[in-house]
Amino acid sequence: QVQLVESGGGLVQAGGSLRLACAVSARAFSTYTMGWFRQAPGKEREFVAAIRWSGIYTYYANSVKGRFTISRDTAKNTVYLPMNSLTPEDTAVYYCAADPQWGVVADKYVYWGQGPQVTVSS
Repeated sequence: QVQLVESGGGLVQAGGSLRLACAVSARAFSTYTMGWFRQAPGKEREFVAAIRWSGIYTYYANSVKGRFTISRDTAKNTVYLPMNSLTPEDTAVYYCAADPQWGVVADKYVYWGQGPQVTVSS
């Protein structure tokens, strides 16, 4: 059973930074895609960023491009999402997800973390 355990959520003022981390329990992720998604109250879950475990490919939603950076540490089986210049519009529950295929659609991802809350105050 694959488990994804996120950490790093919390409360921050607008303009501030947070770093999310997602620890992956299984080691057989050499070809997996790791994604971050978020869901704000009353809204659908939306794509934020994705990275192939090889690290070669990354992709970002336009709303976070230039502010968020997805990366992975293969030695620690951990994926990171440093988030800078946060705005209240970034407030949401953030989910880490994993899937064997490359993609940006939430429904295609097989494994999900529990989703830490990120709140950005104005």
